[in-house]
Amino acid sequence: MRMCKLSRQAIDDILRRGRIYEVGGAVRDGFLYGDDTVKDRDYLVTGIPYDELTQLLKNHGQVNLVGKSFGVVKFTQVASGKQQTFDITLPRREHSTGLGHKDFDVAFDPNLKVEEDLCRRDFTVNAMALALDNDELIDPLDGRLDLEKRRIRMVYEASFEDDPLRMLRAVQFAARFEFTIEPKTFEAMRRHASLVKTVSSERIAEELNKLLLLAQRPSVGFRLMLDAGLLKEFLPELEECVGVDQPGGYHKWDVFEHTIRTIEACQPRLRLRLAALFHDINKPQHKDLVEDGATFYGHEASSAATSLAAMQRLRYANDLAEEVAILVERHMFTTDVTDKGLRRLLRRVGTELIFDLLDLRRADVEAQGRGGTTEDVDRFEQEIRAELERKPPLATSDLAMDGYDVMELFGLKPGPDVGKILNYLLDQVIDNPDNNTGETLRSLAKEYYVKNIKQLNDHKINDNKSNDVGDKENR
Repeated sequence: MRMCKLSRQAIDDILRRGRIYEVGGAVRDGFLYGDDTVKDRDYLVTGIPYDELTQLLKNHGQVNLVGKSFGVVKFTQVASGKQQTFDITLPRREHSTGLGHKDFDVAFDPNLKVEEDLCRRDFTVNAMALALDNDELIDPLDGRLDLEKRRIRMVYEASFEDDPLRMLRAVQFAARFEFTIEPKTFEAMRRHASLVKTVSSERIAEELNKLLLLAQRPSVGFRLMLDAGLLKEFLPELEECVGVDQPGGYHKWDVFEHTIRTIEACQPRLRLRLAALFHDINKPQHKDLVEDGATFYGHEASSAATSLAAMQRLRYANDLAEEVAILVERHMFTTDVTDKGLRRLLRRVGTELIFDLLDLRRADVEAQGRGGTTEDVDRFEQEIRAELERKPPLATSDLAMDGYDVMELFGLKPGPDVGKILNYLLDQVIDNPDNNTGETLRSLAKEYYVKNIKQLNDHKINDNKSNDVGDKENR
């Protein structure tokens, strides 16, 4: 009997009334890597009506009926002091009534054969079930053979029409498991690539994240998406980089190839790999041929804007999109700076992002393909770490004077003028950390206030008086 994370008591209770199978990715990964490596497990139960199954499971843990209309029970048990949640489903039939996996008629029936349920799934390697009473493998579509041959094969002809996201999933699986996509399956992907536009942005982003984080060689997936015509449907900005060469001796590959190799040279951290994906995305628009090659001046700023727009389009969290944009905008930083310049970079990038920025530069250089070294980045990292240990003021919260002090000093109310003064003071202490004393900051604040705020406010008052006089004369 295989080891299962679902409690032995719950399994035995189910087996007294019906049958239970481990299904999907858990079976696939168990054959690929060994059962002990499987983290997430899903189960299929036959022979027990839905309401009876939920009552049975309540004896062993917590039951959530959020998926009742699809015949799904979310079951949570506590084992070894930790909560574990599983999807436990009844076998079902699905019939697509619309595009993009938005409209489906779903009929679940405890008396359906497990084979019928497996035949509605996406790929043969995911269409296997393992009976937990006798370890029998249910494999009606030769998924085990496809695992051995390391190939991705669709279960049925209309698979991608029923759910176009499966095309991105095929790419993600091919890169993640280092499989090939079976020719008929790939041709079906090409035919239906345009349907990806009907899939929700959140689902697309989820598959993109898996490609970036779970594949040792994400470049395989990006090349497949390009060849299948998928890339232009959800990330056309990257497809525009194909064939844009970079003459001049610094780059071996075109912008597209350089980009996907940069992703691959990064550690699998989502923020970092997303920054690698977008760091040169606007180079095609900035290419300028010169005598000894080409320049791409300004591409980093416009690439940052594009990264922000693309990630918002794909419904990424705003905080993550903004962090990626900062990394993209600053990826052309110089390592030959003074202590003042170093602190200014730290202020603009932030201590949370600075080491991702350094890693992005290392990956960028490696992906140029010219054997460049990053000794300057390593040295710069040591300088940054030494500066951070000195705890320099890098944010207005680090100042020896806060917003309340500013308002009290000048009789101001909360508003933008307070922020302007604090930001000016921060600039001064970044240039010279010794300025970060209450006495010095008050003196600097007074100088700034007189020249930049009081004078401007007095000018506005005089303008308003002049307008009042003019209005009276007109009346």
